[in-house]
Amino acid sequence: MESLLKDFEVEHKNPSEEALRRWRNAVSIVKNPRRRFRHVADLVKRSVAEKKKRSIQEKIRVALYVKKAALHFIDAAAAVGLPAEHKLSDEVRQAGFEIEPDELASVTRDHDIKALRANGGVEGIARRVSVSLKDGIHESSLPNRQKIYGCNRYTEKPPKSFWMFVWEALQDLTLIILMVCAVVSVGVGIATEGWPKGMYDGLGIILSVFLVVMVTAISDYKQSLQFRDLDKEKKKISIQVIRDGRTQKVSIYDLVIGDVVQLSTGDIVPADGIYISGYSLVIDESSLSGESEPVNIDEKNPFHLSGTKVQDGSGKMLVTAVGMKTEWGKLMETLNEGGEDETPLQVKLNGVATIIGKIGLAFAVLTFLVLTARFLVEKALHKEFTHWSSYDAFTLLDYFAIAVTIIVVAVPEGLPLAVTLSLAFAMKKLMYDKALVRHLSACETMGSASCICTDKTGTLTTNHMVVDKIWICGKAKAINNNNSEDILGLEISESVLSFLLQVIFQNTGCEISKDEDGQITIFGTPTEKALLEFGLLLGGDFDAQRKEFQILKVEPFSSVRKKMSVLVAFPEGRLQASCKGGSEIVLKMCDKFVDDSGKVANLSEEQKRNISDVINGFASEALRTLCLAFKDLDDTSEESSIPDFGYTLVAIVGIKDPVRPGVKDAVRTCLEAGITVRMVTGDNINTAKAIAKECGILTEDGLAWEATDLRSKTSEEMRSIIPNIQVMARSSPVDKHTLVTNLRNMFGEVVAVTGDGTNDAPALRKADIGLAMGKSGTEVARENADVIIMDDNFTTIVNVAKRGRAVYRNIQKFVQFQLTVNVVALVINFVSACISGSAPLTAVQLLWVNMIMDTLGALALATEPPVDELMKRPPVGRGESFITRAMWRNIFGQSIYQLVVLAVLNFDGKHLLGLSGSDATKIVNTLIFNSFVFCQVFNEINSRDVEKINVFRGMFNSSVFVVVIVSTVTFQVIIVEFLGTFAGTVPISWQLWLLSVLIGAVSMPVAVVLKCIPVQMGTAKHHDGYDALPSGPELA
Repeated sequence: MESLLKDFEVEHKNPSEEALRRWRNAVSIVKNPRRRFRHVADLVKRSVAEKKKRSIQEKIRVALYVKKAALHFIDAAAAVGLPAEHKLSDEVRQAGFEIEPDELASVTRDHDIKALRANGGVEGIARRVSVSLKDGIHESSLPNRQKIYGCNRYTEKPPKSFWMFVWEALQDLTLIILMVCAVVSVGVGIATEGWPKGMYDGLGIILSVFLVVMVTAISDYKQSLQFRDLDKEKKKISIQVIRDGRTQKVSIYDLVIGDVVQLSTGDIVPADGIYISGYSLVIDESSLSGESEPVNIDEKNPFHLSGTKVQDGSGKMLVTAVGMKTEWGKLMETLNEGGEDETPLQVKLNGVATIIGKIGLAFAVLTFLVLTARFLVEKALHKEFTHWSSYDAFTLLDYFAIAVTIIVVAVPEGLPLAVTLSLAFAMKKLMYDKALVRHLSACETMGSASCICTDKTGTLTTNHMVVDKIWICGKAKAINNNNSEDILGLEISESVLSFLLQVIFQNTGCEISKDEDGQITIFGTPTEKALLEFGLLLGGDFDAQRKEFQILKVEPFSSVRKKMSVLVAFPEGRLQASCKGGSEIVLKMCDKFVDDSGKVANLSEEQKRNISDVINGFASEALRTLCLAFKDLDDTSEESSIPDFGYTLVAIVGIKDPVRPGVKDAVRTCLEAGITVRMVTGDNINTAKAIAKECGILTEDGLAWEATDLRSKTSEEMRSIIPNIQVMARSSPVDKHTLVTNLRNMFGEVVAVTGDGTNDAPALRKADIGLAMGKSGTEVARENADVIIMDDNFTTIVNVAKRGRAVYRNIQKFVQFQLTVNVVALVINFVSACISGSAPLTAVQLLWVNMIMDTLGALALATEPPVDELMKRPPVGRGESFITRAMWRNIFGQSIYQLVVLAVLNFDGKHLLGLSGSDATKIVNTLIFNSFVFCQVFNEINSRDVEKINVFRGMFNSSVFVVVIVSTVTFQVIIVEFLGTFAGTVPISWQLWLLSVLIGAVSMPVAVVLKCIPVQMGTAKHHDGYDALPSGPELA
């Protein structure tokens, strides 16, 4: 089978367009293209959308070039020009605003610096939209602003209604042909047999088609609702704004004109706006303009465009255009055109459906030809060839309907759709488990993950940080967090405390907001918040300290710099630089320290070594260490740069970040599942090793390396080192990217990698599965990830892997079940047609069987919950055969049993059961139909596990499975006992009911015997690439 599926192979991430086109061209037999390809990317629409996107980007690029050219002709030193003449509509004037929406939007969109100056700059624009740049808008003005200037929402396609899914289900070509046959059958039947008897056969087909269509539409509609919920969750993005004088987080969709938005590294600019203030603000506009060169945003270049990314720095902007009035809004219309790439399993099962469909079509044609040939030969033998009646036409029409129904059953249209169903179900469950899957293929791929490269902070640890120890004035001391009176637990002079509070409050990226009750809320990263809270506990006044100096320049913390620096000016004119960051890095920048008297003293090499020992001591206790230092600058000419030498060391703090409960068990689960866990962190190596040992990641034979040491190694040396690396400390995003690349290329690993920073985006894109942190991660990281871990918890990552394995296993179970039904239905009808000249299963019966194996089978088997045993086997390797030998063994074994039993009933049933009379044939055919259905019911239970004998374990945990089985049996009773007129059945005795159930139930001991037959020589392997399960009592 694998050799026939060469054209049906695509990469699980970013597949090439050539591969996508290749498998589409290879699909030849499709009953219902609209339904089957609903979750497949539309390459034509995607191409049109890409052209539209390029057109918009070109327009923006031209605007940027025009702006740059215009700046050369505008005198920057000239006074603000005369105010432009504003023609205001009554609606805008009555609302209290002084600028029209389109005019305001055009200032930013066209980068019109002249118009901005004519309006009085950002302050003038703020006046025109009635907002204070300091306090922001008033919440009470929100409805008015939305009415005049619009909402920050983009035009989206309306969701499909239920009736659209009904219409799509009706597009099935075979069902259309059957309905035509049914209508003709009704006409011919009434003409020959009269009313109402003549309409039963045709009406039976129509009712069956209606039932199939409704069940299919309901299943598809519920699936679409799941995807809709996931889309809503994906769009939950928050941003910090100032409203009513307070900093607060709001949804980007609630932004309005006049909002003052706070931007920091990793944010995506949520609307068009004008720069108010900021530090070292660098914006990546490539998503809009296509230009890779980042842009510095300041007073000279003050325009922010929606959809661009904050690459570095921080700042505030005034919102001037939202929603469809931005270029990003127009671009967003095109982004979803063409849909999402299909997953490898969807493609592979489209291939399986195509191959089996061709076989089914051949059998259907042969069945029709054999039945017709026998009919014609019999007419010739009876010398009736020249005499044709409406009954003869009715017989041929019935043969044609049976042939078409065989195609309905034979083409397993439900195979690729079952993948989507299973993935949608898994994604919905994962959303409740705090994991948001952004791409369908990620859930599937995660089941094959063989390595997880995880961050430390917030993922393995709680991310609830407190300062636990401090080194100050040459002494190390534990912090007494329970006693605010004596938090330090030692006496320090006022001048030392002043230095400490200065470096804490000067150099922070946090914002403090007070609500109406005076309660304080701190906005910022957990590390920054821990330091600021420590400063407040020491009795510091943040607002008072901030008023004593003016911030001139900020270099925000980044995973590359591993430090944050700030340059401030005091009223008396002196300048001071403050720095905090990785202890070894900042310590190297220091040549002085503050002694216990509060004086600055020289730092000797011996003292540096002693301080390094303190740092290592803190780190070995799993504390995150930071150095706090400052430098006084006398020369004002240095204002443009922050120095990186000559600092005075004030303190070293050890921040405690406890390991999350359950992480050690989750790591053990990964190791049992054959998944290697590697910690990749920017922390000190001793801190990393201590945490890794506590989590169970670092073992006796494992290696802990600093990224700087690994960089100098050759590729051959890396080949021998990388497999044993369990901890990589002091790593940058580039190091993480290099590690991921080597693991994938050198060792063929399926790598999942976590990331939270903007610079982690390349590694998240490169990995097989990119996992972004929902709480601590930046918006840029989340946008580049495949899965967002909303609670930042490592245990959640393990749940994603477990669900991914369940998807793969469930689809294998469904494929085994469906292919068994395909083989039996095809062969029994074909052989019977060849030998007896009639098909034992009617069109209506085959439609019911199709629904059992397609929609209901998918619901039952493709949505089963994961079991713990899945995480006690190695992952499925790259290139493993999907339909394995064990599956083929079960398919052919069950098929042979069913065919033998049904053939005996078909050809010798009357004799064996002692039946005679006019109804004997109908009773036997009803028994065959009933037995066939019960064989599928019990085989559905058998398919719950491909290898294990005990298929009942956990069955009642799957409510969907139980409901499907009970519904199938109930409806089968109704069809046989009450709908015989339409279905071609007759009521049967309880003895024959018991016989039908027994025939079906025997398939279970048959399955036990089959599972004991070895399918390959050598070391036994599990059907999906796992090591063989234990034998003996464990086999059950």
